[in-house]
Amino acid sequence: MTDLPEPKRPLLPGRASDADRPLIVFDGVCVFCSGFVQMIVKLDRDKRFRFATAQSPFGEALFRKYGLPTDNYETNLAVIDGDAFTKLDSFVAVMAALGWPWRAARLLLVLPRPLRDWLYDRVARNRYALFGRKDSCEIPSAELRQRLIG
Repeated sequence: MTDLPEPKRPLLPGRASDADRPLIVFDGVCVFCSGFVQMIVKLDRDKRFRFATAQSPFGEALFRKYGLPTDNYETNLAVIDGDAFTKLDSFVAVMAALGWPWRAARLLLVLPRPLRDWLYDRVARNRYALFGRKDSCEIPSAELRQRLIG
């Protein structure tokens, strides 16, 4: 098993962000996605992660750069150490970056990529029905607002 999943390489040269801090781009109107971000805000004691909504100009530009659709946001995008991750690999990379015990999420990598992607796609396509959708991006907490870009 590898330490991290294989990153999604950009279709264009260069990095999504040259900053040293990891970045998560997420669907800002998805209750499930926003909940994931809130969880990371609480678990990230070193406040390393930055966040952007996919609906922001910055988030949309990153989705385009990595060949992701901008008419729906059925994946989140994590950029860690200049490498981009999507789908379940994004979750694994984010959790691994948080350290122990969260790094144990790497065990998901024993599942073949087609199965990981299939599982992720099932949840992503039904996330609004399962968890709900907001009419617009919510006003972030003060802690999240300090780390939100774009």
